[in-house]
Amino acid sequence: MGDPRKQKKTYKTPKHPWKKERIDRDKELSKKYGLKNKREIWKSEAVLRKFTHQAKSLIKEKTEQSKKEQSQLLKKLAKLNLLPENSKLEDVLSLKIENILDRRLQTILMKKGLAHSTKQSRQFIIHGHVSIGDNKINVPSYLVTKDEEAHIKFIAKSSLANPDHPERNSEIKKIKAVKKEE
Repeated sequence: MGDPRKQKKTYKTPKHPWKKERIDRDKELSKKYGLKNKREIWKSEAVLRKFTHQAKSLIKEKTEQSKKEQSQLLKKLAKLNLLPENSKLEDVLSLKIENILDRRLQTILMKKGLAHSTKQSRQFIIHGHVSIGDNKINVPSYLVTKDEEAHIKFIAKSSLANPDHPERNSEIKKIKAVKKEE
């Protein structure tokens, strides 16, 4: 048993750290999703690995308990909007790291148009401008559920909640320009 103040790491580093293909893929993911460092990719891979490992072990077993665990796993993945409601256990094995990274608060904030880039959305989250419902969230890697996605907004006390804020004005102009083009 260790010190409760020191958490153990939740990821594994690559076995071969200098493979060019992996380095290029990590650079691309880091740039696309605005990640701070490679550790965030490794943590997302660990989450994905946990889901796939659980699915593989449940596919092998044919007990009553495994059926309950199958439905729980599929419900959890449907709640996270990683899989559709009526998916099968084999669909879990087709998930990719991009699916996990797409469900991060940082990415969803940008896709909703509340930030110009993933780096800016990360800054808004860390500086405490974003809430989900009534809860202030300051963790960019927070995995947003399907229900919570509609409740993402700026905190009322935040200067960004004002529609006349310089950062928000440019967003509104972009949205209006896109609508005019359509």
